[in-house]
Amino acid sequence: MPPFGEADLLDDPIELFGRWYELAASEMPLAEAVCLATADPDGLPDARMVLLKGFDGRGFRFFTNEESVKGRQLAGHPAAALVFYWRELDRQVRVRGRVERLGAEESDEYFSTRPRESMIGAWASPQSQPLTDRAALDALVDEAEGRYAGGDVPRPPHWGGYLVVPVAIEFWQGQVGRLHDRFRYEREGDAAAWSSRRLAP
Repeated sequence: MPPFGEADLLDDPIELFGRWYELAASEMPLAEAVCLATADPDGLPDARMVLLKGFDGRGFRFFTNEESVKGRQLAGHPAAALVFYWRELDRQVRVRGRVERLGAEESDEYFSTRPRESMIGAWASPQSQPLTDRAALDALVDEAEGRYAGGDVPRPPHWGGYLVVPVAIEFWQGQVGRLHDRFRYEREGDAAAWSSRRLAP
């Protein structure tokens, strides 16, 4: 990749993210894979990979079982960090912000686009809870399939979307000698405008 400098910045980091994401999606599989970090009640960090399911001026969206570990952690402490890493492009984007629940309409809209097997799985899996063995999970899947055999699968009441509302977004591009280009955007409070500055690698 060519150097990434001040002349390449945009006023809106979401727009800049969109350009980076579009290139990543055209160059590599699973560009939407992102590490989501949360904190438990004791403040210990936790992280896992999820899939980005959209972004706009409001923030970054993902969906999950609200009774999962991450769902419970977000209920207790509604803040998170995201890390996108696109190895083939030697680029990384970090996002920090507060987390809001998406409304039922947005969650229903996305759920309706999922493959039927994933819809059944959302009902069947007691996500993050212990299982005796794989047969126990298969039995839950069979029960859910029987319940909705031949019909539409509604969105489970415990499954929905989240929006990470960013307060900081950092763009990182690898360079020779580990002298990487890093730029951090920050927004204070509810201010609409973003400020940016270069960071040492």
